[in-house]
Amino acid sequence: MAGNVNHQYHILEPDIWPFVGSLSALVFTSGMVLYMHDMANGHLVLGLGIAGLIATFFSWFSNIVKEAERGDHTPVVQLHMRYGMILFIASEVMFFVGWFWSWFDFALFPSEISEVVGGVFPPVAIEAVIDPFSLPLLNTLILLCSGTTVTWAHHSLIHGDREGLKKGLWLTIILGAVFTMIQAYEYMHAPFAFGGNTYSSAFYMATGFHGFHVLVGTIFLIVCLIRTYKGHFTPRQHFGFEAAAWYWHFVDVVWLFLFVAIYVWGGWGAAVH
Repeated sequence: MAGNVNHQYHILEPDIWPFVGSLSALVFTSGMVLYMHDMANGHLVLGLGIAGLIATFFSWFSNIVKEAERGDHTPVVQLHMRYGMILFIASEVMFFVGWFWSWFDFALFPSEISEVVGGVFPPVAIEAVIDPFSLPLLNTLILLCSGTTVTWAHHSLIHGDREGLKKGLWLTIILGAVFTMIQAYEYMHAPFAFGGNTYSSAFYMATGFHGFHVLVGTIFLIVCLIRTYKGHFTPRQHFGFEAAAWYWHFVDVVWLFLFVAIYVWGGWGAAVH
């Protein structure tokens, strides 16, 4: 019979949001260029791009949730979505590899740019670094605890314990928010500002982008919590939550490398603030 589905694949319907997302990305990047060069209407173009991206994320992801709820995400489709999430996380890993590469290049070969840093690392312009065993260590413990709570939530979901799922998600979200607030406080009281030398630039870019990923992961988990209260996840079909948990564990692991390489090793021997 015409129209019957005799396969396990999801054939997507025509959708405007990929086009809107691409156009918004172009407007956003153009706005960034205009804004950073203090050109006319740069802030307006940037704002339009951000608004378009937010609208795209909300509408496109809402469509994906609707598809999941009406049964379009068959086991084969879920398998391919897992492959997609794995590749996305792999691309994020390479993104942070770039920041670690620059950090180690600056730290191990300071003599190559001795006219800027004085041939030492941290550079001579850095009078003091952040004590790694104060707020950074606290944030490390917080993220490790959040990895435990999100695993508890996942375990509860698999075993049909929705109350455990809710509690685990609430705790993970709270811990993520606390991490963000502590990092903001750390930045406000850091003994060095952004830019001016290799240490501060690499430090803020690496830890700042990680902080942005924590913020995105927290929003990801909040969406999962809202869906949990709506009864969306089942022990057999919960890819949305699984993707969020994978992403959160990725954020945890990256922070451990950041803590050891940048906070502890990168500032070894320097005065602490």
